[in-house]
Amino acid sequence: MSPTEIHMAVICDWPLLQLGVDQAIRAQPDLRIRHLATTVDDLVCDPDKVKIVLLITPQNSDHVTSHQVARLHRQGHAVIVLSTSQAQSDAVLCIKAGARGYLSRRTDDAELVTAIRAVASGRDYLGASLAGRSIPAPPPHLTGRERQILHLVAGGATDREIATRLNITENTVHTHLERLRRKSGSRRRADLTRLALEYGIFVNDSTE
Repeated sequence: MSPTEIHMAVICDWPLLQLGVDQAIRAQPDLRIRHLATTVDDLVCDPDKVKIVLLITPQNSDHVTSHQVARLHRQGHAVIVLSTSQAQSDAVLCIKAGARGYLSRRTDDAELVTAIRAVASGRDYLGASLAGRSIPAPPPHLTGRERQILHLVAGGATDREIATRLNITENTVHTHLERLRRKSGSRRRADLTRLALEYGIFVNDSTE
């Protein structure tokens, strides 16, 4: 496996559309599809190993799609939505739910690949149909380790206890906490606990 490869999953319930997207992505030497699924429920993969999820749901309203985006986002995935809708309000719903990219039905294979690479590099991507429009910034993307630390913070663990539980140094814990504070704009521990709740990270969840 090349360290420069971008590993991704595709969720699409139209077999012919899924095949076309699969062919477009496989033509790129730096992109690799690790999972193909027809629904969000069918997708089981580690977000630290599969960087991007391309969510294509042409039969769903974007209200339904936004709930699916929120679910994938809480799991730690970076989501790109390929939608049949042209409405700015639908894009806003998905982006507020955590989508890192949003593309319309007019998207061609070149723009799709550009969007995947942009999101994989940590940037957001809005399709050409949304260029120049006022769209809110998506919530910050959290790594698997950051989610583990948020879980322990929400449970009241000290930095030393977090280090022991995760078998890392306290300095590493401090580094992760500082990154979380920069991403969220939250400085206090109580704010990080609220952030954990917003991401659906609850005290009784497993950190494994």
